[in-house]
Amino acid sequence: MLTATIMDDKKALEPFWEFPIPSYEQWREVTEKSLKGASFEKKLVTKTYEGISLQPMYQQKDTEGLSLIDSLPGQRPFLRGAGAVPTKEKAWEISQEIAVATPKQFNLVAKHDLSRGQTGLNIVLDEVTKRGIGIEEGKSLVGQTGLNVTTVEDMQAAIEDINLASIPVHIHTGANAVPIFTMVLGALQKNNIKASQLSGVIGMDPLGQLVEKGTIEYSLEECYNCMADLVKWSTDNAPSLQTVLVEGTPYHNGGSSAVEELAFSLATGVEYLQALTSRGISIKDAAKSIRFVFSVGADYFMEMSKIRAARVLWSKIVTAFGGEESDGTLYIHARTSSWTKTKYDPYVNMLRSTSEAFAAAVGGANSIHVSPFDEPIQKSTAFSRRIARNISIILQEESHIGKTVDPAGGSWYIEVLTNELSEKAWTLFQQVEAKGGIIAALKAGIPQQKVAATKESRLRNIEQRKDIFVGTNMYANTTEKPIEVVSEDDSNYIEQYVSEKLKLTATTIQFTNKANIVEQALRFAMNGASVADLASGLGRTESTLTIEPIVRSRGAEKFEELRQANEAYAKEQGETVKVFLANLGPIPSHKARADFTAGFFEIGGFEVIRNNGYMTSSEAAQAAIDSKANVVVICGKDESYQEQATEIIKTIKQTNEEITVMIAGKPAEEDEANYRNAGVDDFVHIRSNCYEVLRKLQVEKGVVK
Repeated sequence: MLTATIMDDKKALEPFWEFPIPSYEQWREVTEKSLKGASFEKKLVTKTYEGISLQPMYQQKDTEGLSLIDSLPGQRPFLRGAGAVPTKEKAWEISQEIAVATPKQFNLVAKHDLSRGQTGLNIVLDEVTKRGIGIEEGKSLVGQTGLNVTTVEDMQAAIEDINLASIPVHIHTGANAVPIFTMVLGALQKNNIKASQLSGVIGMDPLGQLVEKGTIEYSLEECYNCMADLVKWSTDNAPSLQTVLVEGTPYHNGGSSAVEELAFSLATGVEYLQALTSRGISIKDAAKSIRFVFSVGADYFMEMSKIRAARVLWSKIVTAFGGEESDGTLYIHARTSSWTKTKYDPYVNMLRSTSEAFAAAVGGANSIHVSPFDEPIQKSTAFSRRIARNISIILQEESHIGKTVDPAGGSWYIEVLTNELSEKAWTLFQQVEAKGGIIAALKAGIPQQKVAATKESRLRNIEQRKDIFVGTNMYANTTEKPIEVVSEDDSNYIEQYVSEKLKLTATTIQFTNKANIVEQALRFAMNGASVADLASGLGRTESTLTIEPIVRSRGAEKFEELRQANEAYAKEQGETVKVFLANLGPIPSHKARADFTAGFFEIGGFEVIRNNGYMTSSEAAQAAIDSKANVVVICGKDESYQEQATEIIKTIKQTNEEITVMIAGKPAEEDEANYRNAGVDDFVHIRSNCYEVLRKLQVEKGVVK
């Protein structure tokens, strides 16, 4: 049967065998001719922020010599995933973040979302809870960024009727997991659920908090002691639960490259492995306790490769620590990028999150959070969470991505890119280790400097619109209406909750070295100790280690500020800053430059006055003056400028020298000198730094100081 099928296929292909397959050299020769003298490398080879040159075409020979190309799923170094075949009913856990402020409201939202396709309980804590500060000290912060938990009863209310015996949990606890970990254990105990049934992660990441905030509230020694006790306890009592997180997101949200996010995360993982093994934890138990979290950005081939490379490099590290083959498997939680999301045209965020989630899924992430489209604007709503949740469901149920192990495997492009990314990340990782490890590097400012340099490069490209944010720095929706801000956190309920918590009396507790910290903390918690009480007993202080933080940001922020400034000005003054297009000649003569110019100014929130063009200089100049516009941009062909621009510029400037006059396009050097002598203020063209031009205009027109 198989032989017959092959013969049939050959017959079907016979008519095409007369066409020879061109070589790469032949293809390149034809391609270079089509470029008409332009550089092949500049036009078709893409330079990435990772320092990788992406070729326009990859061939099988490009993968020759790659050491991992023949590796199999389920085998070290786990390039193709930890399993040989898909073993779970769902390819990845749908682990959407839930950030509702108070326990009872959180419980209602969580049960609703879990009943509609979410498969993991991802609890986002507020800063008061994560930092372990008292309600009175952090009263203004309660519930701002997530759930507040003060006592075991709060956690019990938050997870009421949620069966954590069958639903994995994901909680980022901040620098020390013990206070929240014991609150969860206490709630389980009250709900008659055995800790051995718990799965997921309740994880601490002191270095992640240090990078993001610049400080931590405990000594690292105390953090590592608690980390070791947590691993020991969970190994004996909750073997399916991880207790350590390595967050790459602070680097990504600071504007890093994939290489930097990978390298600094791996260095953090090594620091935690060393801390645990030096405290008597086996490499097997230490490695099993750690979960990595990566943000997934817009370059989805790079992001697929990043996730695949992370598995390879982590396996290499665990092996170096003496781990066996199975010890090197890595659990990766992926979160779609915050850096790529925008406040303007926010529904486009749905498309961004879809492509990012696709990359995470194809790369083999074990669990995924898809950002709700309104993430930059407000806490998520039932609608925005539903859309985000359904992205994962559609990818699983309709796109069937999870039906194949390593769906990107075998792609010459992806295999080469994964290899190059692995090599560059490993080189940077080794540089960090040579400096004494991630802590020494952070104190010296090395990660901060590298991320800052990458961010600066990104922002420069965003300003020049080489990197596009649809609806923000390109293709602005001028009729856009802000989305309605909907709060699912009742402010009155939060006030009542805070009022009740302020009545609690602080309890002084003393830990000893005679028993596991988790066992002691659980007893204290069951006897009424609060999160702040436990944190204080564990050595929480104001600050023990300070570094320069990597500030979280988004790529679109500068252009959003332009729009917001013009909107505020219009509201205050009752009118906008107007830009008149002095279009020369019939529509075909000016349309290309007029459309470019309109888009250029609209993304800054300027009002653009369009028209179908003017036949004479005097008509164009008079129309510009009559429009009462603050800015006039002459749009047309170069030859029209040579004949008419000088007269238009002089007429406008003689009438009102406060009017800014520009020309669309980059003229020849001699023509530019003539236009400047006539009084033109500037030129707008494809190589202009769009942000700088618009910001300068805002300053000149009094929109901003």
